[in-house]
Amino acid sequence: MLLASALFALFMVGFWLYCLTDAIMTPAGECRGLPKPAWVAVIAVTFIGGAIAWLIVREPAYSPSAPPGDAPDDGYFRAGRWTRADDAVARHPAGRARVTGAVRTAPKGPDDDPEFLRALDRRIRGSWQAGEEV
Repeated sequence: MLLASALFALFMVGFWLYCLTDAIMTPAGECRGLPKPAWVAVIAVTFIGGAIAWLIVREPAYSPSAPPGDAPDDGYFRAGRWTRADDAVARHPAGRARVTGAVRTAPKGPDDDPEFLRALDRRIRGSWQAGEEV
């Protein structure tokens, strides 16, 4: 009985921390009903009640009825399925290259560079012919 109570309490603390963190990380413009600082205070003070209220009232991460917005149609992001997560990827430097279709001409790694591979081959063959261990 004690173990079950401890596990339930641990679950509730985790649930509360998830909701509190979600409220803190949600942009202020996406908070519905109350301003963001008020939501954080409600969740922090009322514990489970505020956490349940946050889950009921918060805006879903993806709404299929929402318009797709200004989604680029480049084949990577499917048209009509543009989400806030896609916006975040597009704002990130690595995601911008994917969205804009930028082409990288430089090798991605040493094994893609033919000059590096030739120099490595010469070095290995030279060491082997001289009797050195690689």
